[in-house]
Amino acid sequence: MRYFEHTATPWTELGDGLRRKIIGHTPQLMSVLMQFDKGAVGTSHAHDVHDQIAYVVAGSFEATVDGEVRVLRAGDAFIAPHHTSHGVLALEQGSLLLDQFSPRRDDYLPPDAQA
Repeated sequence: MRYFEHTATPWTELGDGLRRKIIGHTPQLMSVLMQFDKGAVGTSHAHDVHDQIAYVVAGSFEATVDGEVRVLRAGDAFIAPHHTSHGVLALEQGSLLLDQFSPRRDDYLPPDAQA
């Protein structure tokens, strides 16, 4: 896949007010849009392998990274290297994160797309 067309790519409903849309990936990098309803939670977790940068495209979030809480708005981001606990709470309807992962999150892909 060389190009991403937003209107041609459906959202994947994850439940609990969360939706995901994969923008693109290589084995070393993945870009993912995450859309949140107001009050939806990205549960705190840490990755064993993946480094993550989450950029706020729209709306706002209460983000917790390694125990530090901050309110992030459009244009802000957080960085969570592997083994760093992180999570978010959406403060507005339609809040949107652009998540970048290195390496790619193969668990997000159907088995036939992991090549």
